[in-house]
Amino acid sequence: MLRRMVTWMAIHRLALVLLALAVATPAFAQVDLSGTWSVRMHEDWMERWPGPDPGDFTGLPLNADGRAWAQSYSPSQLSLPERQCLYYPQTYRVVGPFGPRIWPESAPGRGIIAWQMSGAVDMSPRAIWMDGRPHPPKSAPHTYEGFSTGVWQGRTLVVTTTHMKAGPLRRNGAFISDNTVMTEFIVRHDDLLTITALIDDPATLDEPQVLSRTFVHDPSIQIAVYGNACVPVLEAPGLARGEVPHYLPGQNPFIADMVKQYNLPREVVEGGAQTLYPEFRDKLRAIYSRPPACTRYCCGWGGGTSGAAGQGDIANLSCVTAP
Repeated sequence: MLRRMVTWMAIHRLALVLLALAVATPAFAQVDLSGTWSVRMHEDWMERWPGPDPGDFTGLPLNADGRAWAQSYSPSQLSLPERQCLYYPQTYRVVGPFGPRIWPESAPGRGIIAWQMSGAVDMSPRAIWMDGRPHPPKSAPHTYEGFSTGVWQGRTLVVTTTHMKAGPLRRNGAFISDNTVMTEFIVRHDDLLTITALIDDPATLDEPQVLSRTFVHDPSIQIAVYGNACVPVLEAPGLARGEVPHYLPGQNPFIADMVKQYNLPREVVEGGAQTLYPEFRDKLRAIYSRPPACTRYCCGWGGGTSGAAGQGDIANLSCVTAP
């Protein structure tokens, strides 16, 4: 509890930094967020495009329950017909590979009452209500859209989202519960849109996860409000009726694979708030040895979905890996 209180003090200081412009800007100063916003894959490329390694929970402040949930997950669950077309919650906006289209919704005599954001093939559209309406009671239905309200703090739109369904924090089994509260700080700097999200879920996290993503205004792209229709098919015919792929405690083989491939201690691979701080890095220096060569995801954002040289979408860049 004390650690969480200290962490929230640090988060509060971060929020003050994000809202620094508000000190010198009137509270009614609003910014036009409308437009189509394209992703740039050089930012957390592995997370947003090909996806993280199975069993990679590094950098996540998982608590014991969140870790047990994550390690029970099998990627084969996505092959189940009832799970193929599930949406992700709104936290996926700062995790996934898609940019949004944003437009205002106005009412006569009331101005902008909401900012609307498009969805994707795996994410629901959302409304950010700006008219002062309260959040529903805790017992109200939870949806993948959630319920979002926003207020302007200077030139920063501060958005609070509740009532989301449970969903992945990382696309390899690290989940958050339906009690998650997400606070976003949305800032536009000319043609750049930055969304910084504080994802707080005491059920699975020891402290909030902080993620930041930047998008580029690009009027040449077309972003639909809704993604294409999803049609489930039979992908895993070997599963018995009602069977759900999973791993029992201590039986997830991918944890050992991560330890072996990257020479990382198991404590690092399993995540946890203590692994996020410089003090823990200092502790590792005496025992960590770097692998002799890169064998996976070597070229980063210039390497497309595979990480191989020459497979990316970035022009005039080449990737050279040392032997």
